[in-house]
Amino acid sequence: MRGDKRERILRVLLNSKASLSKNELSKKAECTRQWVILFLKELEKKKLLKGTAPASGKKLLQYWISISRKPKKYRSYMVKGPLELLKKSKLDYALTTYQAENIVQHYLFPSRIDLYIKESDLGSWHSLLTRNGLYGKGNVRILIADKHVMHGKRIISGLSIVSIPQLIVDLSNEGGPCREAAEMLMKRL
Repeated sequence: MRGDKRERILRVLLNSKASLSKNELSKKAECTRQWVILFLKELEKKKLLKGTAPASGKKLLQYWISISRKPKKYRSYMVKGPLELLKKSKLDYALTTYQAENIVQHYLFPSRIDLYIKESDLGSWHSLLTRNGLYGKGNVRILIADKHVMHGKRIISGLSIVSIPQLIVDLSNEGGPCREAAEMLMKRL
């Protein structure tokens, strides 16, 4: 959980337009105020923060990339027309990596659709995807991670997409051409 808490705090810091108080940061990151204060001190020592505002968004993002790990829990499916299925779905999700990058920046070929879901929705997602496709290696991968990963998500063309900082982190973790796409997105920040 320690890594999740740090990532929650970084996610909130990088998605906030205005400077937040420690209490606001604690509520939005769903962490204790004490945890927030300890982590902010650590970030200040590294000269990544001034109070609760990033000294440099890019450097703070690079730090996040350095501590983050790819989700280990996932399931794969082969689904015909997955984007249309997602647009009709009432379940909570957020696209990331190839498909999200293609919608936002149009650089990568969307060879696979990766989406974050809440662990509590896993049964519903499995049911939906097996009704409309097959279970096993395919074109859709559902990632089961901390629910806070959806903080800052937005809707584009009827599809829910992770925040830009989260997308950059996920693309960097994916490696290969995704890392190049992440660097291009980072330059736009």
